[in-house]
Amino acid sequence: MTDTIAEGRANMVAIPGGRVLIGAPGAHLDQVGDAQPYPRTWFADESPRHPCQVAPFLLDRHPVTNASYDLFVRASGYRTEAEQRGFGLVYGEHFWEERAGACWRSPSGAGSDLTGRQRHPVVHIARADAEAYCAWASKRLPTEAEWEYAAHGSTWRPWPWGEDFDPACVNCAEHWAERLLGDLTDWHRWWAQRRSCQGERPATTPVGAFPGGDSPFGLADMAGNVAEWIATPYRLYAPEVNCDPILRLAQGRYGVLRGGGWMNMRWQVRTTERIACHPSYSTWATGFRCAADVDTEQLDFSR
Repeated sequence: MTDTIAEGRANMVAIPGGRVLIGAPGAHLDQVGDAQPYPRTWFADESPRHPCQVAPFLLDRHPVTNASYDLFVRASGYRTEAEQRGFGLVYGEHFWEERAGACWRSPSGAGSDLTGRQRHPVVHIARADAEAYCAWASKRLPTEAEWEYAAHGSTWRPWPWGEDFDPACVNCAEHWAERLLGDLTDWHRWWAQRRSCQGERPATTPVGAFPGGDSPFGLADMAGNVAEWIATPYRLYAPEVNCDPILRLAQGRYGVLRGGGWMNMRWQVRTTERIACHPSYSTWATGFRCAADVDTEQLDFSR
C-alpha cells in the first residue's frame, strides 16, 4: 500500500496557494447564452465572480485510469454503484439509456470490456465510488474552488489552454465532428450519423492524449474526456443569482461534476461550467481525479 501511495503522489502536480477569482465574467456568460442552445439561466450559477483563498495542494495530473481503478478493486473487493444496481447509463439514439451490465469494467454494456483501454479514464463512477478510491489511495476529491483554479490558473480563461476554443486540444463532440456544432439539433444529427457509421465511435481517449489542452499548471484533460466529481456539495455562489429554479432546488442535495466529457459540446467543457448531479449519478462519461493535502515545505512550485 505504501508503494501505491508513493507512486500516486509522484503523478500529482503541486498547485501553489493563492487568492483567486472563481466564476465566469458576466460578459462571457452573455456570449455563451447567445451562442449555444441552452438558456442563460442554465449557466447563471457560474456567477457572480468571487474571491477564494486556496491553500497549496496536490492534484492528479490525469483523471484516474481504468488500470489504477482495477488495482483498487483487486485490493479492496469494492463494487461500484453501477455494478450493484446491474446497469449503467450509455447514450443511445436520443438520450441516456439504462444498459444492462454497463459499469466501469464494461463501459458500453454487457459483453464489452477494457481491452486497449487501460490508460483511458475510468467511467460509470458515482461520487461514492470516487470517494472510496480516494480513501484507499490516501487522497481526496478536490473542492470546487481547487478544481477551477487548477483548470484556468490564477487568471480566468474559458478553456484550460486559453481564450479561443480549439477542437485539437480536447476530447469533446467538436473533436470527433471535426467542426463546430451549432445547436442541439446539429449535435443530435451528428450523433446519429456517428452511431450508424463504421469505424471509430466517439468515446473516451487515453489520458493525456491532448497535450495542447493542458492547463497552466500542466494538468491534462481538465476539459473533456470525462466529467469529474468534486467534493463540494452543489451551492449557488450567491442567493440572488437569476438561475433556473431547478438549480436552486439542487442546493445541498446534489454534487458537482466539472470539465465535461467526450460527448459534450465546447460550451460544456469550459473551466467554469458547473453540472449539478445526484451523487449516485454515473454514466459512460463520468470519472474523477484525486487531490491531496501537502506539507508546503516539501512542495516544488517551479512549474
